[in-house]
Amino acid sequence: MGDRRSAIAPVTPLNLFHGFELILSLLLLLSAPELLESSSKYHRRGGSSSVFSLFNLKEKSRFWSESVIRGDFDDLESVSPGKIGALNYSKAGNIANYLKLHEVDSIYLPVPVNFIFIGFEGKGNQEFMLQTEELERWFTNIDHIFKHTRIPQIGEVLNPFYKISIDKTSVHFPLISHITHNFSVHAIHMNEKVTSVFEHAIDVLARKDDVSATRDDGDSLWQVDLDLIEALFSSLVEYLELGNAYNIFILNPKADDKRARYGYRRGLSESELNLLHENKSLQATIKQSGNLTESYLAIDKIKRPLYEKHPMTKFAWTVTEETDTVEWSNICLEALDNIKKLYEGKDAAEIIQKKVLQLWKGQNEDLRFLFERELKSGDFSNVHIECLTDTWIGKDRWAFIDLTAGPFSWGPAVGGEGVRTEQSLPNVKKGAVAEISEEEAEDRLQDAIQEKFSVFGDGEHQAIDILLAEIDIYELFAFKHCKSRKVKLPLCEELDERMRELKNELQSFEGEEYDESHKRKAVDALKRMENWNLFSDTYEEFHNYTVARDNFLAHLGATLWSSMRRVIAPSTADGRYHYYEKISFQLFFVTQEKVGHIKKLPVDLKAVKNGLSSLVLPSQKVMFSEQMFSLSEDPALAMAFSVSRRAAAVPLLLVNGTYRKTIRTYLDSSILQHQLRRLSDSFVKGAHAHSRSTLEVPIFWFVHGDGLLVDKHYLAKALPDMVIVVQSDVSSWESHFQCNGKSILWDLRRPIKAAIAAASEHLAGLLPLHLVYSHAHETAMEDWIWSVGCNPYSITSKGWYVSQFQADTIARSYIITTLEESIRSVNSAIHHLTMERTTEKSFKLFQPQEHELVNKYNHVVGLWKRIATVTGELRYGDAMRLLFNLEDSSRRFVEQVNGTISILHSQNCMKERQVQVELDITTVPAFLVVLLILWLVLRPRRPKPKIN
Repeated sequence: MGDRRSAIAPVTPLNLFHGFELILSLLLLLSAPELLESSSKYHRRGGSSSVFSLFNLKEKSRFWSESVIRGDFDDLESVSPGKIGALNYSKAGNIANYLKLHEVDSIYLPVPVNFIFIGFEGKGNQEFMLQTEELERWFTNIDHIFKHTRIPQIGEVLNPFYKISIDKTSVHFPLISHITHNFSVHAIHMNEKVTSVFEHAIDVLARKDDVSATRDDGDSLWQVDLDLIEALFSSLVEYLELGNAYNIFILNPKADDKRARYGYRRGLSESELNLLHENKSLQATIKQSGNLTESYLAIDKIKRPLYEKHPMTKFAWTVTEETDTVEWSNICLEALDNIKKLYEGKDAAEIIQKKVLQLWKGQNEDLRFLFERELKSGDFSNVHIECLTDTWIGKDRWAFIDLTAGPFSWGPAVGGEGVRTEQSLPNVKKGAVAEISEEEAEDRLQDAIQEKFSVFGDGEHQAIDILLAEIDIYELFAFKHCKSRKVKLPLCEELDERMRELKNELQSFEGEEYDESHKRKAVDALKRMENWNLFSDTYEEFHNYTVARDNFLAHLGATLWSSMRRVIAPSTADGRYHYYEKISFQLFFVTQEKVGHIKKLPVDLKAVKNGLSSLVLPSQKVMFSEQMFSLSEDPALAMAFSVSRRAAAVPLLLVNGTYRKTIRTYLDSSILQHQLRRLSDSFVKGAHAHSRSTLEVPIFWFVHGDGLLVDKHYLAKALPDMVIVVQSDVSSWESHFQCNGKSILWDLRRPIKAAIAAASEHLAGLLPLHLVYSHAHETAMEDWIWSVGCNPYSITSKGWYVSQFQADTIARSYIITTLEESIRSVNSAIHHLTMERTTEKSFKLFQPQEHELVNKYNHVVGLWKRIATVTGELRYGDAMRLLFNLEDSSRRFVEQVNGTISILHSQNCMKERQVQVELDITTVPAFLVVLLILWLVLRPRRPKPKIN
């Protein structure tokens, strides 16, 4: 007993106090959920996502300007030390409010655009004159601010070219980005001198599409040499120094009765290729001609800047004087006259000879490789012509629309959406300034009268109602057909006299014998007629618009808006596309039988490397590695190929209406990707797989004998970790596309164009030009108007040269990815700061961290501003050098936020708890009674003697 009693620790007042403290702590913990809940509600109210005004400029100041962008961030720093600072800190509610940090909703990237109008000064087609007021009236309605959009991977459907289906289940970024494109539109009205240059160029560089046609009846189809006319556009952009913006030319040259229908084409027409194929002596002459020493369009490089800096405003209008372009015009006219002399007196064979030499020895690498090989073989039967078009995307930052050319059509042969038709572009002749004849005017007036008065029937009607109906008819007719006509209709003069008579009749209703309602109607009609000037010859500044003209301008505005969405700032594929200093293309050629040397492969390796190199930015370094594999010697690879090889019955409806069911052999990209991953990671991941400076792009190039495709319809497919290309020994494959009523043929022996397009999608998310994200449909949609140009993304040309538009899109894709990740990181960090409550006790711990926190945030914002500024000036090389800094700065800001929160949390865990005890009259006696009872119970007792 004594031992057990000695083992029990005595209860002291100190132990008793700790017991009370434990009970109170438990009570605090039990009430904590309610406190936490109320605290979280408070933070959610204070930390709602708001727009950072520096970047989302709102309606009043949408555009990028130095007056809107603040140069410093002193307002973000705390300048209230001591008790006042602690008071402001505690009143803020959370750290984000105290620092005035808000989650960023948008960052605006300025995009300068020039719309250059040629032939709209009254000397072009239909003598159409474009006024400044009406241009501004319509073109300020163009949606010049829209967010960057992404398109998820296109899903597998039976006929993907009939309907686009996208997979929204897994996306890397939101389909509608935080990055917003802010277009500043500058309209430039060229003078008559420039119009004459392009009209003369079309006259000199045009030749008949059919060389056997000898009649000049005006019904023949003509082709304008795109290879030469490109030099005119490039030289004009260089002369006026417009290369610091994206330039869209709108041409309206005067129509020529002898050349009623013409289009633009690279290379030769079908009849010219047939003549070259059959004429062996012509081929021999071309081979013996040697190098091409003279330049057919030698234009001296001169410069006369049109403006010092692009006007970064919503809309600006500039009219060029003749003195601005007279020097350039004279040089171009002289160069065109020299070309005209070269072609004078030449027959079709001699013209073809000069053209082939121009292509063979020219700067277009794709055509040079093509004609070099075909000339050696002497067989041009498998060379496919390019489509005649009236729109074009050049190699530099320019594209053009010719409203006089065409019209033409292209796109899916059957069942496609957004196909290019003959009515896709605005028609100057039919829609803009079409004036009806006297007979047509009388017929339309009679029809309008019959339609209006047919509702009256045979019943009795008041005279005032009949007069008002007659006035309505004349008003509508005069507005459509009498106002702003070049040649006034005699019928309009008669209507003018009739309107005076009607006015006198209305005035007669003021007499007392007429009803008050009739008087009111007559007075209202007279007030309306007082403001009319429908039949006068005087020019009204803001009202000389006919309905046809308005329709034309609206159609033209929509077309130019589509150029901004499809060409300048197109949608990209969903994914994270980072900038790397080095790009390593790993080419894996897989053949059926073993090939002794890589040079013996039926692949133009030089063309492939040149094409892939065009995807690399000037600041990047490109590397290549080639390996060959044989299915006959690699059983595992042969098994992977066999497992992924499948066949499908594909229904096909040709352009001529013929139905055909074809059996297509194809490689299933998903199965092949899975099998290649199982074989070895070395196929997909090389030595630089985990390097941040080098990106490896594995390209599996399968060379097969029989016709072979990827996923039923493609020659190449981009996957997240590889690119798959198939090559077959089929020279003419009838695709599901058409242009101008003829099927577009693919040469499966040369899938270079498809390979470069797939590699660019893997590298930076570039998509075909006809695909764009639709906000209204919340999915991808098709529009084939801009599927032109000798680039890998158009269907109308065989070329695979990446234009400056696409090169800029690649650079912009890297920028947008880095900005998106930076915004995500910063917004996440700011969100954590909104969840941290501010108290006076935590102020001392936060104060040492405040300055560093604000500085790191300011550094990120400063980089955002610098990147947006240099991007708006199209200095993408400078922007690339800032991306790594932005990644590091964003990471350091997040680390600083996490470190600050950790310090505050550690103090919260260590802080002393104070127990507040309220004292009253009964407290002291109660304590004394408790202590007395405890002393009586626990007091030490006298030990009893032990008796044995």
